[in-house]
Amino acid sequence: MTGRQRRLIVLAVLAIAVVSMPIFSQGLMTPQEIAFLQAYPEDGSAESQYILGISYERGLGVPWDQTESVRWYRLAADQGHAGAQVSLGVRYGTGDGVPKDDAEVVRWFRLAADQGDADAQHALGIMYSDGLGGLQQDSAKAHRLYQLAAEQGHFRAMILLGDQYWMGEGVPQDLVQAHMWLSLAEFHESNQSVETPAALAPEMSVSQAVALMMTPAQIAEAQRFAREWVAAHPREP
Repeated sequence: MTGRQRRLIVLAVLAIAVVSMPIFSQGLMTPQEIAFLQAYPEDGSAESQYILGISYERGLGVPWDQTESVRWYRLAADQGHAGAQVSLGVRYGTGDGVPKDDAEVVRWFRLAADQGDADAQHALGIMYSDGLGGLQQDSAKAHRLYQLAAEQGHFRAMILLGDQYWMGEGVPQDLVQAHMWLSLAEFHESNQSVETPAALAPEMSVSQAVALMMTPAQIAEAQRFAREWVAAHPREP
């Protein structure tokens, strides 16, 4: 897979994540709220501006208009709204409603990542890992970003973090940490135990592949770390 292909995948994944954020599930703004924001855009809250940006992006309650979507995302992003900053970064990557600009992708993702946004940390980590967007390839910086996102439960970051520990990229090889993070990612997706036996899986998982290189003591340690992480990070109901 080329760097360009992987970058497009990252942007596509983020685009899906952005429009499915919990805030969107709260519903569209009322016509009165939309009219007020359109008349007095600078007086709106960043959250309202962000929702309106999503509405224009999806054509829900307002005409489908990518330029208007970018305009509202920018208003919210300029107020420090991390979700809007991620959305704006995605737009600069895809060229929807704004000219493509890799430097702007990095700028907006970095602003959101600095606020602790896991999607931005994950995406910026990939950009450092592959040397995309004008960034110098830096596996160590990618590792730090993956770690920050994974600690928030971002399962794609967990996969990449586990892969780094497995391959020793950006960090010394550590099969215990690799198994732990890959198991947590699989747990996130399957809702099964972090110790699901291989016999219950339809095919060998990545964590099970790592386990082939480990001693029983190492596997037990990795499973203990994974249990402790799950206990310390309960899922929201």
